[in-house]
Amino acid sequence: MEKYLYGAAVQGIQSFIFKTNELKDIAGASELVENICTKSFEALLKSLIDNGRKNLDEVAEKVISAAGNVKYVFNSKEDCARVVRQFPKKAMLEAPGITISQAIVKFDNDEDFGKAVQCLEEKLREERNRPRSSVTAGLLGMERCRQTGLPAVEKEDDNYIDAATLAKHAANNIRQLCAKSFYGDPHTPIPDGSVAYNISEITGKNDWIAIIHADGNGLGQIVREIGKKKDVYKVFSEILDEATVASAKKAYETLTKGSDWEYGGCIPIRPVVLGGDDMTVIIRGDLAIAYTEAYLKAFEKNTGQKLGKILEENKVFPDGRTWLTACAGVAFVKSSFPFYYAYDLAEELCTETKVRSGRKLSCLMFHKVQDSFITKYKDIVDRELTLKPSVENAPASLQYGPYFIDHAPEGYLTINQLVKYTNDLSSQEGVHTGLRQWLTLLKEGSGRSSQHLKRLKQNCRSNEEVKPLIDALSCVRHNNAVAAGDCLTLYTILFQETISKKVNR
Repeated sequence: MEKYLYGAAVQGIQSFIFKTNELKDIAGASELVENICTKSFEALLKSLIDNGRKNLDEVAEKVISAAGNVKYVFNSKEDCARVVRQFPKKAMLEAPGITISQAIVKFDNDEDFGKAVQCLEEKLREERNRPRSSVTAGLLGMERCRQTGLPAVEKEDDNYIDAATLAKHAANNIRQLCAKSFYGDPHTPIPDGSVAYNISEITGKNDWIAIIHADGNGLGQIVREIGKKKDVYKVFSEILDEATVASAKKAYETLTKGSDWEYGGCIPIRPVVLGGDDMTVIIRGDLAIAYTEAYLKAFEKNTGQKLGKILEENKVFPDGRTWLTACAGVAFVKSSFPFYYAYDLAEELCTETKVRSGRKLSCLMFHKVQDSFITKYKDIVDRELTLKPSVENAPASLQYGPYFIDHAPEGYLTINQLVKYTNDLSSQEGVHTGLRQWLTLLKEGSGRSSQHLKRLKQNCRSNEEVKPLIDALSCVRHNNAVAAGDCLTLYTILFQETISKKVNR
């Protein structure tokens, strides 16, 4: 019997979500993206129930239905064709600014399902590369939304609102997304005053915030192995989503214990995307590394407990591993910095982490944006993280990461080691200033850099704690890099005070 594997992928998710820095709009956008591939798609399928059919299973069988990704198996070519015609229009009307890529693969029986999935993914990749015309461009002479520059469709108070922003306002249900991320269940009541509605409620003793983007490793390999079996693939996708949510919950619990919001007050964490193997969150700067580390550890543990049997039985990994790993990028920015560019940086850092770690171990990389010159991460590396060694064996780079959650490969550090070095810096007066001066000389290509470092070590030779710290941070490791730059960056995030202490509401 002929069947039709239908797949749809949402494009432009990040630009849609981070169009402005308004947290309420970000929350509404996240809700819209999730609903498009779940509630909205199911509503479209229900409209196809006719001719004596009584339930959705007679129309199509769900394989994946998560934020940004849909896969269904249709029994009827006509039903599948109706969805292809109607779904993009429905999605773009509900969330103006996004586009939908679609593909269909015909197969005859469940034995051919694996090949159908691979063929579908190839077709979707091709569709994503096709240029799409914007449905929100508008005409000259139209009033436009001041925040987005898009054509206005309504006026709220003295502000003109575009269609996408209007839809985000209507869909804003941040309490549900927060409950899902914090408690593992979107329907758990969240205390009044706990949700941050303004970015000022997230900042702490300084103005640094972070956008974290984490993504699972090896999903392509898993799809190739598990995707051959429809029922297993379906169960895997559902349980993976559960494991991701449980990991975010564990990260929140780790930070909450002993925090200033444990017994009430505004939580300085705002989830943005949580589903599949993806997690994106906006968080107070000094909490970002601890949150990411806790999430990555929990992700390994939860996927091992929930998916270990499936991974083992299907021999997914050649080394016999029965858990998933993930990589994360952390972009530290000032609270006024455009979220869209901050997210782009976090995503690029996540990708760089995967490349450097070989997509095998859980780890993270981070970067602190110190100017308004917005470029790609590669340009940042060339401009800010590449040194000018003036003598042989001098460091040539400040790009030291990634940092690993447990055991780091030779020449690298764990997250815990980096944090320990940073805390040690805070307790040793003058050392961080000396290291910063050394890095400045290195960037200038000055021959005095080696003399400065030697003098710094001599001044601290009587202190048994300081010399090993300086040695560790100035030691040239992989790629001729030193960890001093990252350690000083984290020192600023954790200990710099530029804002008077706020009372948590």
